Amino acid sequence: MTLLQSRSDRATRAAANLEHSSPEERRRRRRVRLILTVLGLACLLAAVAYLTYDVRGSWDYAMDLRTRQVGSLLVVGAAVGASSLVFQTIAGSRILTPSVMGFDALYLLVQTIIVFFFGSATFLMMGVAERFLINAGALVVFGMLLFRWLFGRNSRNLLVLVLVGIVIGSLFNSLTSLASRVLSPNDFLTLQDVMFATFNTVDGDLLWIVAVVCVVGLLALVPLLRYLDVVDLGYDSAIALGLPYHRVVTLTLAVVTLLVAVSTALVGPMLFLGLIVANLARQVVPSHRHTDLVLGSVFVGILATVGGQFVVGHLMDNATTLSVVVNLVGGIYFILLLMRTVRL
Repeated sequence: MTLLQSRSDRATRAAANLEHSSPEERRRRRRVRLILTVLGLACLLAAVAYLTYDVRGSWDYAMDLRTRQVGSLLVVGAAVGASSLVFQTIAGSRILTPSVMGFDALYLLVQTIIVFFFGSATFLMMGVAERFLINAGALVVFGMLLFRWLFGRNSRNLLVLVLVGIVIGSLFNSLTSLASRVLSPNDFLTLQDVMFATFNTVDGDLLWIVAVVCVVGLLALVPLLRYLDVVDLGYDSAIALGLPYHRVVTLTLAVVTLLVAVSTALVGPMLFLGLIVANLARQVVPSHRHTDLVLGSVFVGILATVGGQFVVGHLMDNATTLSVVVNLVGGIYFILLLMRTVRL
Protein backbone atom coordinates (compact mmCIF):
# COMPACT_ATOMS: atom_id res chain seq x y z
CA MET A 1 0.00 0.00 0.00
CA THR A 2 3.00 2.33 0.51
CA LEU A 3 3.97 1.89 -3.13
CA LEU A 4 0.39 2.54 -4.12
CA GLN A 5 0.37 5.72 -2.02
CA SER A 6 3.62 7.07 -3.46
CA ARG A 7 2.79 6.33 -7.09
CA SER A 8 -0.67 7.89 -6.94
CA ASP A 9 0.19 11.16 -5.16
CA ARG A 10 -0.05 13.04 -8.43
CA ALA A 11 -3.43 11.48 -9.18
CA THR A 12 -4.95 12.36 -5.83
CA ARG A 13 -3.55 15.90 -5.92
CA ALA A 14 -5.01 16.40 -9.38
CA ALA A 15 -8.40 15.14 -8.22
CA ALA A 16 -8.28 17.37 -5.15
CA ASN A 17 -7.43 20.46 -7.21
CA LEU A 18 -10.65 20.01 -9.13
CA GLU A 19 -12.62 20.93 -6.02
CA HIS A 20 -12.13 24.50 -4.86
CA SER A 21 -13.45 25.78 -1.57
CA SER A 22 -16.07 27.96 -3.24
CA PRO A 23 -19.40 28.85 -1.60
CA GLU A 24 -21.20 26.48 -3.97
CA GLU A 25 -18.84 23.65 -3.04
CA ARG A 26 -19.28 24.29 0.68
CA ARG A 27 -23.06 24.27 0.30
CA ARG A 28 -22.87 21.04 -1.64
CA ARG A 29 -20.71 19.42 1.02
CA ARG A 30 -23.15 20.51 3.74
CA ARG A 31 -25.99 19.03 1.73
CA VAL A 32 -24.15 15.73 1.34
CA ARG A 33 -23.40 15.56 5.07
CA LEU A 34 -27.05 16.32 5.86
CA ILE A 35 -28.29 13.58 3.51
CA LEU A 36 -25.86 11.03 4.97
CA THR A 37 -26.89 11.99 8.50
CA VAL A 38 -30.58 11.56 7.64
CA LEU A 39 -29.89 8.19 6.03
CA GLY A 40 -27.93 7.04 9.09
CA LEU A 41 -30.74 8.09 11.45
CA ALA A 42 -33.28 6.36 9.20
CA CYS A 43 -31.24 3.13 9.43
CA LEU A 44 -31.17 3.40 13.22
CA LEU A 45 -34.93 4.00 13.41
CA ALA A 46 -35.62 1.11 11.03
CA ALA A 47 -33.54 -1.27 13.17
CA VAL A 48 -35.24 -0.13 16.40
CA ALA A 49 -38.68 -0.46 14.79
CA TYR A 50 -37.90 -3.97 13.59
CA LEU A 51 -36.74 -5.01 17.06
CA THR A 52 -39.65 -3.56 19.02
CA TYR A 53 -42.68 -3.70 16.73
CA ASP A 54 -45.60 -5.83 17.93
CA VAL A 55 -43.64 -8.02 20.34
CA ARG A 56 -45.83 -10.75 21.78
CA GLY A 57 -44.97 -13.26 24.46
CA SER A 58 -41.46 -13.46 25.86
CA TRP A 59 -39.32 -10.38 25.21
CA ASP A 60 -36.15 -12.40 25.79
CA TYR A 61 -37.05 -14.88 23.05
CA ALA A 62 -38.23 -12.14 20.70
CA MET A 63 -35.11 -10.03 21.22
CA ASP A 64 -32.80 -13.02 20.70
CA LEU A 65 -34.52 -13.96 17.43
CA ARG A 66 -34.93 -10.42 16.11
CA THR A 67 -31.41 -9.38 17.06
CA ARG A 68 -29.98 -12.17 14.89
CA GLN A 69 -32.33 -11.20 12.08
CA VAL A 70 -31.41 -7.51 12.28
CA GLY A 71 -27.72 -8.42 12.46
CA SER A 72 -27.94 -10.44 9.26
CA LEU A 73 -29.93 -7.68 7.55
CA LEU A 74 -27.34 -5.07 8.53
CA VAL A 75 -24.42 -7.22 7.37
CA VAL A 76 -25.98 -8.13 4.03
CA GLY A 77 -27.23 -4.60 3.33
CA ALA A 78 -23.86 -3.00 4.07
CA ALA A 79 -21.79 -5.62 2.24
CA VAL A 80 -23.96 -5.70 -0.89
CA GLY A 81 -24.32 -1.92 -0.99
CA ALA A 82 -20.60 -1.14 -0.75
CA SER A 83 -19.42 -3.95 -3.03
CA SER A 84 -21.98 -3.22 -5.76
CA LEU A 85 -21.17 0.49 -5.95
CA VAL A 86 -17.39 0.07 -6.24
CA PHE A 87 -17.85 -2.80 -8.69
CA GLN A 88 -19.91 -0.52 -10.93
CA THR A 89 -17.08 2.02 -10.85
CA ILE A 90 -14.53 -0.56 -11.95
CA ALA A 91 -16.84 -1.99 -14.61
CA GLY A 92 -17.71 1.48 -15.84
CA SER A 93 -21.43 0.70 -15.86
CA ARG A 94 -24.40 1.21 -13.57
CA ILE A 95 -26.24 -1.89 -14.77
CA LEU A 96 -23.66 -4.43 -13.59
CA THR A 97 -23.23 -5.91 -10.12
CA PRO A 98 -21.42 -9.03 -8.90
CA SER A 99 -24.74 -10.88 -8.61
CA VAL A 100 -25.61 -10.09 -12.23
CA MET A 101 -22.21 -11.50 -13.20
CA GLY A 102 -23.21 -14.97 -11.95
CA PHE A 103 -22.56 -15.14 -8.19
CA ASP A 104 -26.13 -15.99 -7.25
CA ALA A 105 -26.43 -18.55 -10.06
CA LEU A 106 -23.26 -20.26 -8.85
CA TYR A 107 -24.61 -20.37 -5.28
CA LEU A 108 -27.71 -22.22 -6.49
CA LEU A 109 -25.58 -24.56 -8.60
CA VAL A 110 -23.38 -25.47 -5.62
CA GLN A 111 -26.43 -26.38 -3.51
CA THR A 112 -27.85 -28.46 -6.35
CA ILE A 113 -24.57 -30.32 -6.87
CA ILE A 114 -24.36 -31.23 -3.18
CA VAL A 115 -27.92 -32.60 -3.14
CA PHE A 116 -27.48 -34.33 -6.52
CA PHE A 117 -24.33 -36.25 -5.60
CA PHE A 118 -24.81 -36.81 -1.87
CA GLY A 119 -28.56 -36.65 -1.33
CA SER A 120 -30.77 -34.51 0.86
CA ALA A 121 -29.95 -36.53 3.99
CA THR A 122 -26.24 -35.67 3.73
CA PHE A 123 -27.11 -32.07 2.86
CA LEU A 124 -29.28 -31.70 5.95
CA MET A 125 -26.71 -33.42 8.17
CA MET A 126 -24.01 -30.98 7.14
CA GLY A 127 -23.42 -28.30 9.72
CA VAL A 128 -24.12 -24.65 9.03
CA ALA A 129 -20.40 -23.87 9.19
CA GLU A 130 -19.51 -26.60 6.69
CA ARG A 131 -22.07 -25.41 4.16
CA PHE A 132 -20.97 -21.81 4.64
CA LEU A 133 -17.32 -22.68 4.02
CA ILE A 134 -18.18 -24.64 0.86
CA ASN A 135 -20.36 -21.85 -0.52
CA ALA A 136 -18.01 -19.02 0.42
CA GLY A 137 -14.97 -20.89 -0.90
CA ALA A 138 -16.61 -21.64 -4.25
CA LEU A 139 -17.78 -18.02 -4.65
CA VAL A 140 -14.39 -16.56 -3.74
CA VAL A 141 -12.53 -18.79 -6.22
CA PHE A 142 -15.08 -18.08 -8.95
CA GLY A 143 -14.99 -14.34 -8.32
CA MET A 144 -11.21 -14.03 -8.39
CA LEU A 145 -10.87 -16.11 -11.56
CA LEU A 146 -13.70 -14.27 -13.33
CA PHE A 147 -12.56 -10.78 -12.36
CA ARG A 148 -8.93 -11.51 -13.14
CA TRP A 149 -9.96 -12.60 -16.61
CA LEU A 150 -12.37 -9.72 -17.24
CA PHE A 151 -10.29 -6.90 -15.77
CA GLY A 152 -6.80 -8.23 -16.37
CA ARG A 153 -6.46 -5.86 -19.29
CA ASN A 154 -7.46 -2.27 -19.78
CA SER A 155 -10.81 -3.11 -21.33
CA ARG A 156 -14.08 -2.07 -19.68
CA ASN A 157 -16.24 -2.86 -22.71
CA LEU A 158 -19.82 -2.80 -21.48
CA LEU A 159 -21.10 -5.16 -24.15
CA VAL A 160 -18.49 -7.79 -23.29
CA LEU A 161 -19.21 -7.56 -19.56
CA VAL A 162 -22.97 -7.85 -20.06
CA LEU A 163 -22.63 -10.79 -22.44
CA VAL A 164 -20.23 -12.61 -20.11
CA GLY A 165 -22.61 -12.12 -17.19
CA ILE A 166 -25.58 -13.36 -19.19
CA VAL A 167 -23.72 -16.39 -20.56
CA ILE A 168 -22.28 -17.43 -17.19
CA GLY A 169 -25.59 -16.93 -15.39
CA SER A 170 -27.48 -18.86 -18.08
CA LEU A 171 -24.94 -21.70 -17.99
CA PHE A 172 -25.14 -22.08 -14.21
CA ASN A 173 -28.95 -21.83 -14.25
CA SER A 174 -29.18 -24.44 -17.01
CA LEU A 175 -26.97 -26.86 -15.10
CA THR A 176 -29.01 -26.25 -11.95
CA SER A 177 -32.26 -26.90 -13.81
CA LEU A 178 -30.89 -30.05 -15.46
CA ALA A 179 -29.67 -31.53 -12.19
CA SER A 180 -32.83 -30.62 -10.27
CA ARG A 181 -35.05 -32.37 -12.84
CA VAL A 182 -33.61 -35.79 -12.04
CA LEU A 183 -33.79 -35.38 -8.26
CA SER A 184 -36.24 -37.35 -6.18
CA PRO A 185 -39.25 -35.41 -4.80
CA ASN A 186 -37.75 -35.30 -1.29
CA ASP A 187 -34.39 -34.06 -2.57
CA PHE A 188 -36.12 -31.44 -4.73
CA LEU A 189 -38.15 -30.12 -1.78
CA THR A 190 -34.99 -29.89 0.31
CA LEU A 191 -33.29 -27.95 -2.47
CA GLN A 192 -36.21 -25.51 -2.77
CA ASP A 193 -35.73 -24.42 0.83
CA VAL A 194 -32.31 -22.94 0.06
CA MET A 195 -33.19 -21.40 -3.31
CA PHE A 196 -34.33 -18.13 -1.73
CA ALA A 197 -32.58 -15.83 0.68
CA THR A 198 -33.83 -16.10 4.24
CA PHE A 199 -33.10 -14.01 7.32
CA ASN A 200 -35.23 -15.99 9.77
CA THR A 201 -32.87 -18.88 10.57
CA VAL A 202 -29.40 -17.33 10.64
CA ASP A 203 -26.92 -19.08 12.95
CA GLY A 204 -25.74 -16.68 15.67
CA ASP A 205 -22.12 -17.88 15.81
CA LEU A 206 -21.82 -17.82 12.02
CA LEU A 207 -23.31 -14.33 11.94
CA TRP A 208 -20.55 -13.02 14.20
CA ILE A 209 -17.88 -14.50 11.95
CA VAL A 210 -19.44 -13.02 8.81
CA ALA A 211 -19.91 -9.66 10.53
CA VAL A 212 -16.22 -9.52 11.47
CA VAL A 213 -15.19 -10.49 7.92
CA CYS A 214 -17.45 -7.80 6.44
CA VAL A 215 -16.15 -5.13 8.84
CA VAL A 216 -12.57 -6.04 7.92
CA GLY A 217 -13.49 -5.92 4.22
CA LEU A 218 -15.16 -2.52 4.54
CA LEU A 219 -12.19 -1.14 6.47
CA ALA A 220 -9.83 -2.48 3.79
CA LEU A 221 -11.94 -0.68 1.21
CA VAL A 222 -11.65 2.73 2.90
CA PRO A 223 -8.08 3.63 1.78
CA LEU A 224 -8.96 2.63 -1.80
CA LEU A 225 -11.94 4.96 -2.13
CA ARG A 226 -10.02 8.08 -3.10
CA TYR A 227 -8.19 6.14 -5.81
CA LEU A 228 -11.55 4.96 -7.16
CA ASP A 229 -12.42 8.61 -7.78
CA VAL A 230 -9.60 8.58 -10.31
CA VAL A 231 -10.47 5.11 -11.66
CA ASP A 232 -13.93 6.46 -12.40
CA LEU A 233 -12.35 8.82 -14.95
CA GLY A 234 -11.40 5.87 -17.14
CA TYR A 235 -8.31 3.78 -17.79
CA ASP A 236 -6.45 6.28 -19.97
CA SER A 237 -7.08 9.22 -17.65
CA ALA A 238 -6.13 7.22 -14.56
CA ILE A 239 -2.85 6.08 -16.11
CA ALA A 240 -2.09 9.62 -17.30
CA LEU A 241 -2.58 10.90 -13.75
CA GLY A 242 -0.07 8.37 -12.42
CA LEU A 243 -2.45 5.89 -10.80
CA PRO A 244 -1.29 2.24 -10.63
CA TYR A 245 -4.56 1.17 -12.23
CA HIS A 246 -4.17 -2.61 -12.19
CA ARG A 247 -3.03 -2.69 -8.57
CA VAL A 248 -6.00 -0.60 -7.42
CA VAL A 249 -8.46 -2.66 -9.44
CA THR A 250 -7.02 -5.97 -8.20
CA LEU A 251 -7.16 -4.93 -4.53
CA THR A 252 -10.67 -3.56 -4.89
CA LEU A 253 -11.98 -6.66 -6.66
CA ALA A 254 -10.47 -8.87 -3.96
CA VAL A 255 -12.45 -6.97 -1.32
CA VAL A 256 -15.60 -7.02 -3.47
CA THR A 257 -15.31 -10.77 -3.96
CA LEU A 258 -14.92 -11.35 -0.23
CA LEU A 259 -17.91 -9.18 0.71
CA VAL A 260 -20.21 -10.72 -1.91
CA ALA A 261 -19.13 -14.29 -1.17
CA VAL A 262 -19.67 -14.22 2.60
CA SER A 263 -22.97 -12.28 2.42
CA THR A 264 -24.39 -14.64 -0.22
CA ALA A 265 -23.19 -17.72 1.64
CA LEU A 266 -24.79 -16.41 4.85
CA VAL A 267 -28.40 -15.87 3.71
CA GLY A 268 -28.65 -16.95 0.08
CA PRO A 269 -29.03 -15.20 -3.29
CA MET A 270 -30.64 -11.78 -3.79
CA LEU A 271 -29.96 -11.13 -7.46
CA PHE A 272 -30.95 -7.49 -7.93
CA LEU A 273 -30.42 -6.05 -4.45
CA GLY A 274 -27.05 -4.54 -5.31
CA LEU A 275 -28.38 -3.07 -8.56
CA ILE A 276 -31.20 -1.24 -6.76
CA VAL A 277 -29.10 -0.07 -3.83
CA ALA A 278 -26.11 1.24 -5.79
CA ASN A 279 -28.21 3.20 -8.27
CA LEU A 280 -30.48 4.65 -5.59
CA ALA A 281 -27.41 5.75 -3.62
CA ARG A 282 -26.01 7.57 -6.66
CA GLN A 283 -29.32 9.37 -7.09
CA VAL A 284 -29.78 10.26 -3.41
CA VAL A 285 -26.21 11.36 -2.61
CA PRO A 286 -25.19 14.36 -4.81
CA SER A 287 -21.47 13.63 -4.84
CA HIS A 288 -18.85 12.04 -7.07
CA ARG A 289 -16.58 11.15 -4.14
CA HIS A 290 -16.61 7.46 -3.37
CA THR A 291 -16.18 8.20 0.33
CA ASP A 292 -19.67 9.71 0.26
CA LEU A 293 -21.16 7.35 -2.29
CA VAL A 294 -20.07 4.13 -0.57
CA LEU A 295 -21.31 5.34 2.82
CA GLY A 296 -24.60 6.35 1.21
CA SER A 297 -24.83 2.96 -0.50
CA VAL A 298 -24.25 1.19 2.82
CA PHE A 299 -27.08 3.19 4.41
CA VAL A 300 -29.42 2.63 1.46
CA GLY A 301 -28.60 -1.09 1.52
CA ILE A 302 -29.44 -1.31 5.22
CA LEU A 303 -32.70 0.58 4.67
CA ALA A 304 -33.60 -1.76 1.80
CA THR A 305 -32.96 -4.94 3.79
CA VAL A 306 -34.24 -3.90 7.22
CA GLY A 307 -37.15 -1.86 5.87
CA GLY A 308 -38.05 -4.48 3.29
CA GLN A 309 -37.96 -7.31 5.80
CA PHE A 310 -40.03 -5.21 8.23
CA VAL A 311 -42.76 -4.83 5.61
CA VAL A 312 -42.59 -8.46 4.48
CA GLY A 313 -42.30 -10.01 7.95
CA HIS A 314 -44.32 -7.74 10.21
CA LEU A 315 -46.84 -5.99 7.98
CA MET A 316 -47.42 -8.77 5.42
CA ASP A 317 -47.05 -11.58 7.99
CA ASN A 318 -44.43 -13.41 5.87
CA ALA A 319 -46.84 -13.86 2.96
CA THR A 320 -43.76 -13.73 0.71
CA THR A 321 -40.01 -13.40 1.05
CA LEU A 322 -37.81 -10.34 0.70
CA SER A 323 -35.79 -11.94 -2.09
CA VAL A 324 -38.91 -12.44 -4.22
CA VAL A 325 -39.90 -8.79 -3.85
CA VAL A 326 -36.34 -7.59 -4.54
CA ASN A 327 -36.02 -9.77 -7.65
CA LEU A 328 -39.39 -8.57 -8.98
CA VAL A 329 -38.65 -4.89 -8.49
CA GLY A 330 -34.99 -5.26 -9.45
CA GLY A 331 -35.78 -7.15 -12.64
CA ILE A 332 -38.02 -4.34 -13.86
CA TYR A 333 -35.45 -1.75 -12.79
CA PHE A 334 -32.67 -3.63 -14.62
CA ILE A 335 -34.67 -3.65 -17.86
CA LEU A 336 -35.34 0.09 -17.56
CA LEU A 337 -31.65 0.83 -16.94
CA LEU A 338 -30.61 -1.39 -19.85
CA MET A 339 -33.06 0.35 -22.20
CA ARG A 340 -31.82 3.75 -21.04
CA THR A 341 -28.19 2.69 -21.59
CA VAL A 342 -28.95 1.46 -25.10
CA ARG A 343 -30.65 4.75 -25.98
CA LEU A 344 -27.63 6.70 -24.71
